[in-house]
Amino acid sequence: MVMGVLAGCANTPASSQRVAAPAATQISGNWVAVKRGDTLGQLAKRANVPLERLQRFNPGVKARHLAVGQRLLVPTQQERAPASGPYRYQIRPGDTFSSLARHFGTTASRLQSANAGISATSLRVGQLINIPVGSSRTATSSAPSGKPSTRSAAKPTPSTPSSSLPTSAKRWPWPLDDYRIVRRFGPDSRGTLQPMLLATQAGANATAVAPGEVRFANSMRQLEKVVIIHHADNLQSVYALCERLTVKQGDQVTAGDPVCQIGKSRATGRYDLLFDLRQGGKPIDPRKVLN
Repeated sequence: MVMGVLAGCANTPASSQRVAAPAATQISGNWVAVKRGDTLGQLAKRANVPLERLQRFNPGVKARHLAVGQRLLVPTQQERAPASGPYRYQIRPGDTFSSLARHFGTTASRLQSANAGISATSLRVGQLINIPVGSSRTATSSAPSGKPSTRSAAKPTPSTPSSSLPTSAKRWPWPLDDYRIVRRFGPDSRGTLQPMLLATQAGANATAVAPGEVRFANSMRQLEKVVIIHHADNLQSVYALCERLTVKQGDQVTAGDPVCQIGKSRATGRYDLLFDLRQGGKPIDPRKVLN
């Protein structure tokens, strides 16, 4: 296993109301998903856009810190990303002013100011808006429609654990009711940081450890089915080695909601859950957060 895997309420503010639910595909809706071994250049080629143009529309992406399952925005011909001045962006299914602000490193209020006369609650797919970039302390490589994954503008190396945690990351429940830790979070004998592995019983369901939005719910090579949930304060939780998914991309979940059913490992014969916590893509020891 590798640490490169990454990896809401019913009443939301106007800046968070969505256009429509996105589909979960590898390349769909002008997004491209990172697969194992991908480089930024390969992704640009796969998306059929110049590398520099892909980089400009993903200001939070670091070429050396790509994560499996991470999605990058692929610009359309109608969109522009000038060196100065606002970007021209075309609304996609699932977009909100809040999610666009996170992706482009600005704020929802500045987005509204830059688009006078456009209502945050009436965005239309295909509509062109202005994006004032570079005004927020954070930028993200996640899809504005709720796809993986957010990062800070100065993203640290994925192999280095997070040393400081936000106040929201406290006393979260464990993702399984009945479990034993068969591998703790930490470096293996070769110094490679490994995520936590929990063994449980047949038929067990993994549950969300905190409220959030499902940004990925699909299969990954060597990790079976995977769910990635984004939470407040740029936190992400990852549930891998699942046999059956009980959520889909774009779903809002609360703590304790089932996200997947655990399958039997062909390698160990156990029912294992690979569980990972991250902040901006940076791994966190789950024992510092879970109660």
